[in-house]
Amino acid sequence: MALFPIVAAQGATPAANSIAVTDCTLIDDNASYNDAATTQQDAARVHMISDELRAQLRDRSLYRVADNAPASALIGKLSASQNLNACNGCELDIGRKLGTERVGVCWVQKISNLIININLRIEDVASGKTVFQRSVDIRGNTDLSWRRGVKALVDLLAEDRDTAH
Repeated sequence: MALFPIVAAQGATPAANSIAVTDCTLIDDNASYNDAATTQQDAARVHMISDELRAQLRDRSLYRVADNAPASALIGKLSASQNLNACNGCELDIGRKLGTERVGVCWVQKISNLIININLRIEDVASGKTVFQRSVDIRGNTDLSWRRGVKALVDLLAEDRDTAH
């Protein structure tokens, strides 16, 4: 019996890795000065860009994005006591629970209404190794500026595709 190597079609791209992407975390340096409306608005923007990040990763075929629902109890338990972007590897448990190859954590540091950083770190679930980490600075505290920040991060990831995948 002869063995023949399997050859991918020329120009075919390999299947994207699977990824679990946690909701972004907000680190607001001025939270004590915020009124209720500002706090609500910031929470809505964090939710908006969390969804936007997952959608862009999926729509641009950079990753197969997992549904976080099966790990919602674990995510709730972990995030109740710590920020998932700084929990010393607890995010890997989420990836393992969902059976993904990668896990992404996002956090927003709001220094002021003018200066905001949006950060993304992607880790290999099996090894815990960081395969991508970038930050973008945005100016202005609007839905549009936050969305542009997410797009800029995903653009950086797309450019760095060989490393992150």
